[in-house]
Amino acid sequence: MAGCRGTAGNMAVISDIAKSWRNPRAVIVQHLQRRATEPFAVSLLVAFLVLAFVAQWPNMARSAYLQPDAPLTQRMLAAGLALLASIPLWYAVAALSHVVARRFGGKGSYLGARLALFAALLSVAPLMLIQGMISGFAGPGLLTNGAGAFVLIGFLYLWLNMLIASEN
Repeated sequence: MAGCRGTAGNMAVISDIAKSWRNPRAVIVQHLQRRATEPFAVSLLVAFLVLAFVAQWPNMARSAYLQPDAPLTQRMLAAGLALLASIPLWYAVAALSHVVARRFGGKGSYLGARLALFAALLSVAPLMLIQGMISGFAGPGLLTNGAGAFVLIGFLYLWLNMLIASEN
């Protein structure tokens, strides 16, 4: 996937997302064996942030319709800036996860921990898009909370498996 251009590179990302749900450890091992670089890790994070931004649109549109005092563009700008501001947080979470893994005998690297986190985030993004649609159509409530819980459980499953593989 690293170094791929055009449609073939896009298809590799999509197939990696699908493979991650079947065997997350194999996907991260494949990335590590290819000697993935920091720019590759950042590209995973940026792709996740873009999809996370898009996932918020239905709920922002609903909120803007129900509360017109804050227009949709204002809400979108705030959401986009918040996602950009979260970048250092993701790096800190990845570093902390590596430090904790080292305490339990992990032998990986900080880059491996970042790859595991960022790949897990990108892999859970399709579920976030579905959750965003549910939130936009159903509004706050049990259905939206259930979808959010499903996304969280899926993310934890992917991240922990990828982190374990990257620390071996």
